[in-house]
Amino acid sequence: MFSRNHRSRVTVARGSALEMEFKRGRFRLSLFCDPPEDTELQRKLDHEIRMREGTCKLLAACSQREQTLEATKSLLVCNSRILSYMGELQRRKEAQVLRKTGRRPSDSGPPAERSPCRGQVCISDLRIPLMWKDTEYFKNKGDLHRWAVFLLLQIGEHIQDTEMILVDRTLTDISFQNNVLFAEAGPDFELRLELYGACVEEEGALAGAPKRLATKLSSSLGRSSGRRVRASLETAGGSGSSPILLPTPAVGGPRYHLLAHTTLTLAAVQDGFRTHDLTLASHEENPAWLPLYGSVCCRLVAQPFCMTQPTASGTLKVQQTGELQDWVRVHGVLKGTNLFCYRQPEDTDTGEEPLFTIAINKETRVRAGELDQAAGRPFTLSISNQYAEDEVTHTLQAESRGALQSWMEALWQLFFDMSQWKQCCDEIMKIETPAPRKPPQVLAKQGSLYHEMVLSEPVTPGGPSEGLLLQDNAISAEIQAWLSSYSDR
Repeated sequence: MFSRNHRSRVTVARGSALEMEFKRGRFRLSLFCDPPEDTELQRKLDHEIRMREGTCKLLAACSQREQTLEATKSLLVCNSRILSYMGELQRRKEAQVLRKTGRRPSDSGPPAERSPCRGQVCISDLRIPLMWKDTEYFKNKGDLHRWAVFLLLQIGEHIQDTEMILVDRTLTDISFQNNVLFAEAGPDFELRLELYGACVEEEGALAGAPKRLATKLSSSLGRSSGRRVRASLETAGGSGSSPILLPTPAVGGPRYHLLAHTTLTLAAVQDGFRTHDLTLASHEENPAWLPLYGSVCCRLVAQPFCMTQPTASGTLKVQQTGELQDWVRVHGVLKGTNLFCYRQPEDTDTGEEPLFTIAINKETRVRAGELDQAAGRPFTLSISNQYAEDEVTHTLQAESRGALQSWMEALWQLFFDMSQWKQCCDEIMKIETPAPRKPPQVLAKQGSLYHEMVLSEPVTPGGPSEGLLLQDNAISAEIQAWLSSYSDR
């Protein structure tokens, strides 16, 4: 028996006891199906598996070095995402089993704990300094090696990567221009940063190896013997065959190695550049070793949703303590660290300035009004802020007891989010939208050369470019005549 129109199918043997229970209505098939979030995660897993199969076929067909490096990088990223998704699915399945074997919904238990809001985390301007030897960087001595490097970044089951960069001793640091954005993360996030690299052999270094070997042999064997060996080496190298004493190198795909890694948490979030320590995972004897300085400089920012999205809104009456003014009816919107008071709800969409703003920060005191006060204003709360030696208190009146409880719950939730996100709630940190990856090369324009040379901008009569236009038209006419005569042939 199958559940149609569902991603995960549950197979039940015909005539089994479980099928009889389904028919009797004692069980629902939906209890044995995956929840929507697990179905979405399974879809991502299937997508990465298909991507991995396609990447393997592409890697086998690659003939260029850059293509092979990119394909190998994509294969490593796919494998990492597959392992991450499989681990997350396993964790969710275990949590479902624990919930089913735990307390029943009818059992009384402690109330659910308050959970903080989610937010966006963005890391940008990544720079990793290099530490070359003086003889390599300043004197340009030794063999010139190149490395292909990229970064793998992970929060939870979400994995992203940067572009691949070729590095040699002419660079003082590795600079990644990507802005990596994680759309949803909690204040307890752990951003895992891993640097992978593969040593790229240069064709020039391989071509020059026989000549260097011949020079060493000619100097060590003597003048006459060395001359004969050198001639034989140069003859073998120039004929296109493999030189003697040097086996033909095996052609294989590049292999990326983990060079360094680190983990960044909420404590590293700051609206500016900071330097963090890297844990080096390779040594100088490793073929993929890269002289890293041991640190990474980046800008790590976070935007909690409570700072960018409204958490509560509704009609309020506001009065400032100590003033003999009447109650002001406003439309209140709690967003970030402010309670915006507008004249009417439409002002929030039109961009009108609010009548006034009440600050809500970590030092703000909120107190609910007593219910046994005057009958004219039974549902009130007070918000007090300290400015130097003066204390300013605003009294807010809600329309009903339920509205008052909703405002109090929104304020307490905001205070809890501030305590969890800490410095991220002091002010809104700017997050730049990540730039899209470099698109493939634009195809050549279709059409004749004549159509490509026509000016697109209009030219006014008597203007400074009118003569140029007449000259270009004459040249275009000659080209068009030549193309016509060539087509007649």
